[in-house]
Amino acid sequence: MRYYQPNDEELLSDQTNENEDIHKHLIEPCKNILLKVFDGYKGHVSIKLWNNEIIVGAEDASSSLVIKTPRILVDIMSKNSFIKLAEAHLRNELSAEGDIERIFDLLDFLQERKFSLSEKAQLFRMLLKVKRCVITGENPVGKNLSRRINSRSSISHHYDVHNDFYSLFLDTEMVYSCAYFENYEEKKQSLDKAQQDKLEYICKKLRLKKGEKLLDIGCGWGGLAFWAARHYGVQVHGVTLSQEQLDYATQRAKKLNLDQLTTFELKDYRELDEDEYDKIVSVGMFEHIGIANFSNYFATVSRLLKNGGLFLNHGITNDTGWRDTPSTRFINTYIFPDGELARVSDVTAAMENQSLEILDVEALRPHYALTLRHWISNLERNKKKAIAIAGERIYRLWQLYMAGSAHNFTKGSTGLYQILASKNRQPWPLPLRREDLYH
Repeated sequence: MRYYQPNDEELLSDQTNENEDIHKHLIEPCKNILLKVFDGYKGHVSIKLWNNEIIVGAEDASSSLVIKTPRILVDIMSKNSFIKLAEAHLRNELSAEGDIERIFDLLDFLQERKFSLSEKAQLFRMLLKVKRCVITGENPVGKNLSRRINSRSSISHHYDVHNDFYSLFLDTEMVYSCAYFENYEEKKQSLDKAQQDKLEYICKKLRLKKGEKLLDIGCGWGGLAFWAARHYGVQVHGVTLSQEQLDYATQRAKKLNLDQLTTFELKDYRELDEDEYDKIVSVGMFEHIGIANFSNYFATVSRLLKNGGLFLNHGITNDTGWRDTPSTRFINTYIFPDGELARVSDVTAAMENQSLEILDVEALRPHYALTLRHWISNLERNKKKAIAIAGERIYRLWQLYMAGSAHNFTKGSTGLYQILASKNRQPWPLPLRREDLYH
């Protein structure tokens, strides 16, 4: 595992330097701070103090944020409050009861909350009083990681936790990207079926034919490669930068008797040779590339794709481009060291600049929110196993990360697009209508 691992005292410390008398003494000032900060909040989340008293929200709220130590209230109004509050969750100084995704309503409220100068001055005095009563000290649960765009180390950082950990919340095909649902009632739909529908949908969009050569850039655990080989008879070459994924895919290919149709390699896409492919696909890898490397990435795809071939890029975008914010710093520190999201218009422009003609663009944003809720439910149901495999910090980290992602996909700040392109303009490579995708 490539994560910074605090010891048990660091991770689950109940702040032993703070005694119960200080906690009792600070209940009233902390209560006043919360009432001031969340004045006007009408959402569906309640906030409790360590004595189980509800300070903000209704008693029957669907979700609750439990503050276990007065220390973290000092961070609420700080510049990097999101990261500090997220780290408090990882240290178990904060806990969520009920639907964890709902907790992000509080952050939305704080981002919109406007404080007058007098309010800021009053809060500063209140926070200073609390801070003086709390014995503070440096206790980081993570360390900043250098930005290595699409490097082996950054991919390993995210994916080489342990295959058994991912198997606790992914589907049977081990697909770590958004599924394809029939309706919004995710609880009535199987994640396995929705992921199989997604794999089939991609194969149909690529119009795969028996005997064709398909390149899967960022092949993950091989789910799409196996589906395409088994159902369409294509020869698939998958590349990944994760040793864990490579080992899993190679072993599964033998078990499925697909090792003659599928090959997997630990290789950077930029190191691929001059072989030409009939079709190229990339699902859920695009976020690691780095905006500065778009031209190189799409130029490589264009070089490897046969004339008239099809390329499908399935990737996450956002509405503003990648900016330096507390949430993006959290993602780059703890989840994706090289993660960068671009606007979909920037993606299509970069593709066109490398002679790739855009044939079809489909937004699948709601599908990812539904997928993430399935993952969160599966992870929480397997909490004991997850902690046994990866530790409580990794469990809480993934729980928080996926809940925040589901929240962002729901509100629309994050998007998901499948973009289909071709290398040349003639002949037209698709049917005139799309009926074949839905039969």
